[in-house]
Amino acid sequence: MSQDPTHGPEPAVKLAARRRREIVAVLLFSGSPMFESSIPLSVFGVDRQDAGVPRYRLLACAGEEGPLRTTGGLELRAPYGLGAISRAGTVIVPAWRSITGPPPAAALRRAHSEGARIVGLCTGAFALGAAGLLDGRPATTHWMYAPTLAKRYPSVHVDPRELFVDDGDILTSAGTAAGIDLCLHIVRMDHGPEAAAALARRLVLPTRRGGNGNGADSGQPRHLDRSLPEDIGADPLAEVVAWALEHLHEQFDVETLAARAYMSRRTFDRRFRALTGSAPLQWLITQRVLQAQRLLEVSDYSVDEVAGRCGFRSPVALRGHFRRQLGASPAAYRAAYRARQQESAAGRAKPVTDGFSPRVPGQRGRPVA
Repeated sequence: MSQDPTHGPEPAVKLAARRRREIVAVLLFSGSPMFESSIPLSVFGVDRQDAGVPRYRLLACAGEEGPLRTTGGLELRAPYGLGAISRAGTVIVPAWRSITGPPPAAALRRAHSEGARIVGLCTGAFALGAAGLLDGRPATTHWMYAPTLAKRYPSVHVDPRELFVDDGDILTSAGTAAGIDLCLHIVRMDHGPEAAAALARRLVLPTRRGGNGNGADSGQPRHLDRSLPEDIGADPLAEVVAWALEHLHEQFDVETLAARAYMSRRTFDRRFRALTGSAPLQWLITQRVLQAQRLLEVSDYSVDEVAGRCGFRSPVALRGHFRRQLGASPAAYRAAYRARQQESAAGRAKPVTDGFSPRVPGQRGRPVA
């Protein structure tokens, strides 16, 4: 099912009788990071009905023969195999171990053809792309890998600025913590805002951190991820990257970085993109925006001063890049951030009630549009 920009998305396929939306299958693989894998396991696999959270049934499925090795050399043994996803109405790929390796595309396509909701967290979007499920659709992934996703699957409308994208029966999230945002969104869509808020309180998380994944602004500032590949420390470019992060307050360009790496600009661009999945200029701009984001949060510098301290040649350049990447002007971001901090401080001043508010009998929130 692809999205036609002229006529809109095709009608959703009716969920097969044997599938239930509240049965959630999470596909686990060797080499997948533990943190991303644990997010849907924690959100959908723990009974929190005492906190007002409707219960899901979790199927932790091994996508290949085990034991599965994950972060830190840990070995996992999933209680279900790949065939168990035939019962799930929600199938989640929390991360894919390699943006180049072939995932179990046939199983994902079959589940989708039978009406299942398919979710890709972080690099899990590459598994959905390989299955052809993102063709003609909007999607997101970790900003570092977004250029690679767009290049490999040119019919996918990749937007690395979104925390998550909900395209009905196909959902994707950006890096790491954005997977939590998407899982909370799924609970909100299934059971209403009260259930999502109750789950967020139990997990000690904000209910919403940014846009709703459909281009709408919830009034909360977006956040970017500064992380780099775990194996960058073993690459000769690691020293150049470290130097760049320490000197963001200075005005330098990609040619400066290439010279420090003793490479031509062309070679440096190619090596940097292969290492990070991003062009060096875009990476540098993103790091400067991140630095500006932090200064707006923790300092009283004017926007003009922030621009200078982050290596932007003018406040106009800062405002343009900041709005493109975070969806708000620097001034609006600072105002929203400080308003949220004040609300949090006011909430901490209230009496503690075991971390969540009592439910009103018979009250039920409506799913947001």
